[in-house]
Amino acid sequence: MGLQISMAAARVNAKMTQEEIAEKMDMARTTIISWETGKTIPKPSQFEKYCNLCNIPKDCVFLPFNPTKS
Repeated sequence: MGLQISMAAARVNAKMTQEEIAEKMDMARTTIISWETGKTIPKPSQFEKYCNLCNIPKDCVFLPFNPTKS
């Protein structure tokens, strides 16, 4: 597997804010925050849309891991 970047880095590289991507995905900004911090994991279709909006292949983006998640 090649180089991967975080969801947040993909968004920032696409010059988008959490609010902008949330609006384009028709969801709350807090949902985007939860994904980017590893609190929750997006559904595969949501992850694909997120990556498409960031103009980056989904295999180049990793999902964060939050070991404190209960």
